[in-house]
Amino acid sequence: MQNIVSQVPDASLGSTSTLPLTPEEEQLKQEEESFYSAHDNKHGDDNIWGLLSGVGGNVYEWYDFAVYGLLAGEIGAAFFPDSSPELQLINSFGVYLAAYLMRPLGAVLFGEIGDRIAGRKNALVFSIVLITVPSVIMGLLPTYEMWGITAPILLVILRMFQGLSVGGQLAGSYVLSVEQSTASNRGFRGSICDASSVGGFLLASGVTTVVRHTFSSEQVQNWAWRVPFWFSLLLAPALYFIVKQSEESKLWSERSEQKEAENIIREQENEQTRPAVVDLLSSPFNRRQLAGMIGVMCATTSSFYIVFLWSPVYLSHLRGLVSEANADLMNFIMVGIYIVLLVISGKLSDSFPHRMDPMRIGLTGIVVAAPVMFGMYESESVVGIVLAQLQFIVCLAIVHGGLAAWEVELWMADPSLSFTGVAIGHNVASTVFGGTMPLIATALFYFSDDLAGDNEDALLPRLIPGLYVSMLACIALFSISFVIRHPHDVRTGEKKLRDAYHEDERRRKRRAKKKKKKRKVELAVVGGGSYLPPTT
Repeated sequence: MQNIVSQVPDASLGSTSTLPLTPEEEQLKQEEESFYSAHDNKHGDDNIWGLLSGVGGNVYEWYDFAVYGLLAGEIGAAFFPDSSPELQLINSFGVYLAAYLMRPLGAVLFGEIGDRIAGRKNALVFSIVLITVPSVIMGLLPTYEMWGITAPILLVILRMFQGLSVGGQLAGSYVLSVEQSTASNRGFRGSICDASSVGGFLLASGVTTVVRHTFSSEQVQNWAWRVPFWFSLLLAPALYFIVKQSEESKLWSERSEQKEAENIIREQENEQTRPAVVDLLSSPFNRRQLAGMIGVMCATTSSFYIVFLWSPVYLSHLRGLVSEANADLMNFIMVGIYIVLLVISGKLSDSFPHRMDPMRIGLTGIVVAAPVMFGMYESESVVGIVLAQLQFIVCLAIVHGGLAAWEVELWMADPSLSFTGVAIGHNVASTVFGGTMPLIATALFYFSDDLAGDNEDALLPRLIPGLYVSMLACIALFSISFVIRHPHDVRTGEKKLRDAYHEDERRRKRRAKKKKKKRKVELAVVGGGSYLPPTT
């Protein structure tokens, strides 16, 4: 293959100099050009069953996943009875964390199934089965008093299987829904998938609330905590029917046929077929895309968790600004508003020249809105707290609205890797930045509390958790502006601007190298050394 070089005009010499690229730079440049020259998906037809499959699957999966967290106290008492109430809760959330840590592994597993083995549709069916069976068994699982130490061990194993399932479900719904969308409707359909996962939390909250009001506290503590897990059996048949009605992604089917032909050639040449995750990580361009994707999502996942999962605890238990009941009520209202804003933002993202334009706007807003939110919390007014969260979730919804479509479009150039790319990027970011957010935010709160001391009116220390989110939003802005490549770069001229910037950088480095060499010659002459410049 002909060596790729960069032609750099050098004004001082009046000629053109060349700087050869390293082998990895050559591969990166070739893969980037291939990415930009890939044909857009023309198979999208806005199939309604594909969208319903993603929506129903997300509601169901996240319902089952959230029920455990909402019933953590009762589950802790049933499976860790010898511990104090505090330790029971910690042990119960420890099992919750175990499921979270399984999500990246689930991303790899379902990425292989969805990209190389069975396709997007069958991957969704498998994920539904994988979360239904453990949920029902958890509703029937004997307690510690019945089976001893075996009971909590089985509980951990069942939660790990649920974590595996969630690691593939959300990515699968994104990919199937967006690949079946027309180009002008991807953001809208992707936002509906995102909204449905939030809807799963709302459904879980609603069912557990009904259970707590229907049965006495003693009944819930003894056995009624199992009812929400049994409720899964009512949802599973309807969801299975919806998924079976949906069609396979035509984009994946077309690429799958090409991949089969490539595999036959590899077998004839005695080359082993590699898993999707190996193909993904062996590419410099894909590694950069993955790093950029995680960099962007570090802000979105942390923002979601800090406002919807940690803020109620902060407002009620840690700061004592409002009662627990009011904190939960405000959170429920904010989640409902957020779902509406999310869908509106997703539709608007389809009207922008570049998918990342509204995301940049929203991320810039988060940089400012996060510390402002914590500052407004100190008003100790319900109205002030509501307005604080409202201005923050508006910025988050602007970023999040087109996020699902954006994730899929990053990998759409190669459908045989897109499920794996979306799943790994999304779940690694969710685990590292979302899963750790409550712990980090709580640690930052106690640090800020120490800084504030006895001064109840100290405002700046209270902003520290928000400033942490602002820092992550700055990382996301850098990633989306300088790391990530997106197909819309071509139509908005960003690719040309970036190429010109890199050419200028290479010219600057060339000049700096020549200046350094010239300075070395001058120092040698002044010092009376015997250095002679090379002859041409």
